[in-house]
Amino acid sequence: MSQSMLTGMENSAVTVLKRAVELDNDSRLQDALICYQEGIHLLMEVLKATKDEAKKVHYRKKITDYMDRAEKIKERLNYLKEKGKYHEQIKIPEDATGFSYEKLFKPYLDSFVTEVWVEDPYIRHVHQLYNFLRFCEMLIKGPCSVKTIHLLTSLDDGNNSQQTSGLEEIKQSLQSYKIMLEIKYSSSIHDREIRADFPLVTVILT
Repeated sequence: MSQSMLTGMENSAVTVLKRAVELDNDSRLQDALICYQEGIHLLMEVLKATKDEAKKVHYRKKITDYMDRAEKIKERLNYLKEKGKYHEQIKIPEDATGFSYEKLFKPYLDSFVTEVWVEDPYIRHVHQLYNFLRFCEMLIKGPCSVKTIHLLTSLDDGNNSQQTSGLEEIKQSLQSYKIMLEIKYSSSIHDREIRADFPLVTVILT
């Protein structure tokens, strides 16, 4: 590895770990943990490529310190999850991009998650049904143990046969994975929201 590449990687590690500390101080534990893990990985790569023994000692010390902090965050998150006291709210601005289901939910999908609530007034047309199906597929892939998905949506005032038949097809498909899809309709919902029972996570699309 060239010196310029090594310096670039070290700078990236510093940037990511600095962000981890900021998130840590703001009590955004899950995001902080992800940044700590990424920064530690980068520092370990720098350590492998460094020939200066004094720098190696420095990097080892930093890696140990950050690993200790990451482990404490893991312990804290597990404690809060067990007590049902961990809650994080993610707000997504209108027309924002880059928020895939995996990016939003994967950090929170563990074996404690057994129930999910989806509120979206616009699960009507083919592409909307497909997006909901993709969300369900992500839950199936786990590692969560989802048993029930609650969907609250609005009934298409026009031709709702496509909507109802599409949702019924998804429901039947989920049954083969021993997951129950409960579908309810409301004419008064406007916002979109996804919640999980454990840990407590809320994603609000504004």
